[in-house]
Amino acid sequence: MKTNRLYVATLFGIVTLMTTHAGAADPLPSWNEGATRTAIIEFVEKVTTEGSADFVPLEKRIATFDNDGCLWLEYPMYTQLLFAFDRIKELAPQHPEWKTTQPFKALLEGDMKTVGASGMKGLMEIVIASHSGMTATEFDKQVTEWLVKTKQARFNRPYNELIYQPQVELLEYLRANGFKTFIVSGGGIAFMRPFTEEAYGIPPEQVVGSMIESEFQIKDGKAEIVRMPKIHFIDDKAGKPVGIYNHIGHRPILACGNSDSDMQMIQYTMAGDGPRMGLFVHHTDAEREYAYDRKSHVGTLDKALDLADANGWTIIDMKQDWKTVFPPK
Repeated sequence: MKTNRLYVATLFGIVTLMTTHAGAADPLPSWNEGATRTAIIEFVEKVTTEGSADFVPLEKRIATFDNDGCLWLEYPMYTQLLFAFDRIKELAPQHPEWKTTQPFKALLEGDMKTVGASGMKGLMEIVIASHSGMTATEFDKQVTEWLVKTKQARFNRPYNELIYQPQVELLEYLRANGFKTFIVSGGGIAFMRPFTEEAYGIPPEQVVGSMIESEFQIKDGKAEIVRMPKIHFIDDKAGKPVGIYNHIGHRPILACGNSDSDMQMIQYTMAGDGPRMGLFVHHTDAEREYAYDRKSHVGTLDKALDLADANGWTIIDMKQDWKTVFPPK
């Protein structure tokens, strides 16, 4: 999956480093001038100015970002779920029992209403069946190939290209100022790791996500990690601070999400001592992406909108704050 994305990300990183060291006033070129952009820059300058009362040493400059709807497209359906649906269709010839077993029967017949009615239990059955029974290496290959070849219907671009350019710049800007950036997502850790370094500059060891059980096996004389049909950990809502504690070991000083499912991560971040920043991406741009919030079936942003002002959380208005959404083709 070594495409122009790696070149673009590297180029933006170089430009950001150059402009930062040169004292330029525009470290976030895809962000519009305004209160949100100003607040981000002021926060970064405050915590990185030596001698300042708000100075934060390098080892504590931790920033965590949700993935779905925060760093890349999640609407009208989570990308990983679409991958799971496609995998079920590919695997169907090996599972004749799915023709009469729900929710697999409905999925194979294109009856998405019945699939949806199966609720979280049904969706978890689909995810487990499509994400297990292979080695970690095989799964990595399946994800990588799917992301490159599968195009999103509206934008006619592969899913690995539907990342948010302003957020890529923000990640680069933070790293140029000594931050260590992590993904903390309800998405599968093994689904995200194959593409996060190329897309965002975040290596696999800095990705925290939901996991299924895995075990060590010798297969055909080779040592492998095999993915098992059982959920190990759900890194969502209250699970996100737990995932941060278990995986990272430091409380972030900046966290960014886009839905009520990210509130606990933001609350955990803001509860620490010293300067803190909590960000929520608000999807307000129906023309360049999608507009959704309180009543959405994915990425619901409701309680967080109501609590933002009282808690000092910053709302990123996609339509107003971003000059562009996706990287150029």
